[in-house]
Amino acid sequence: MADNTLLEKVLSLEGKFKSLQEQLTDPEVISDMKRYVQLNKDYKELQPIIEAGRQYEKMLADLSQAKDILMNEKDDELREMAREEIAGIEPQVPELEQKIKLLLIPADPDDGKNAMIEIRGGTGGDEAAIFAGDLFRMYQHFAESKGWKLEISDQAPGTSGGFKQIVFKLSSSSDGVYGIMKYESGVHRVQRVPQTETQGRIQTSAASVAVFPEAGEFDVDLKWDDIRLDLFCSSGPGGQGVNTTYSAVRLTHIPSGLVVQCQEERSQLKNKDRAFEELRTRLYNLEHQKYLDGIAAKRKTMVSTGDRSAKIRTYNYPQGRVTDHRINWSMYNLPVFMDGDIQECIEQLQIAENAERLKEAGE
Repeated sequence: MADNTLLEKVLSLEGKFKSLQEQLTDPEVISDMKRYVQLNKDYKELQPIIEAGRQYEKMLADLSQAKDILMNEKDDELREMAREEIAGIEPQVPELEQKIKLLLIPADPDDGKNAMIEIRGGTGGDEAAIFAGDLFRMYQHFAESKGWKLEISDQAPGTSGGFKQIVFKLSSSSDGVYGIMKYESGVHRVQRVPQTETQGRIQTSAASVAVFPEAGEFDVDLKWDDIRLDLFCSSGPGGQGVNTTYSAVRLTHIPSGLVVQCQEERSQLKNKDRAFEELRTRLYNLEHQKYLDGIAAKRKTMVSTGDRSAKIRTYNYPQGRVTDHRINWSMYNLPVFMDGDIQECIEQLQIAENAERLKEAGE
């Protein structure tokens, strides 16, 4: 049975959608870049809802026509064709209704953005740094499978391998990277015999992952007058000259006290640009965190909020098992998972998150 209320909700947005289309071609709007960017964002958010609504409306019309033929047509061949069409359409109706219901629930406004990711070795000393390196390679391989671009802005190598800390950006021209990677925020725990262990004893170590939506040019009003710039010699990989030129950049946002640095490029200008991007993103995340905390107050969310100590996943090497504690999901093929095949886990988290959103909307 058709959900007319659902159809009315979608069709009521048609006027706003057409108005946005007209405004986006207005020369006066185009000349105001900040306004144009916001309107374009609103347009892109509405587009899938309108398209799904139009598909739903056509599906209902086709179904009604087929039922009319079945009831009133005397030709057996036409009646059989109508019966087949009804059998094909009816199972699709509730699926499309569910999709539209999800689309009508306001999504995280930052899902379409690129992502800035920070991995830090936690408890476990050298083994934690090695594990942080394993997580970085896992995300690196996942990004490669998606066709995403990965850019490192800062890293502090561990004494026995891996990283004490590494900061990098994942970007894509087609995918909303943050909307996919945001589920990785939290503490990742590993249970295995460390490379540094001589007695063969299993040790538990941890690394924390923080995922931020990348702030756009118009998301944060960041002024150079509020920033202190410090230059220093790079200490990471880079070949000859890496320790002799002041190419590394450290930016301190004076009002907030936030500090970021970048030393991955040979060019001081490029490092300065990347550090500025990261600082803008971290400032934006302070506001975004309030949004996440607001969601958490209403429902159980699959995305880690202000509690960065929340343990989200365990990687158990002796059993070859990875377990996500938020949804009690396990996979017994840990080597494949660590090689970047994390899509199934993310999809299960998205399904659980959508179920929570639907439940919240129905209350």
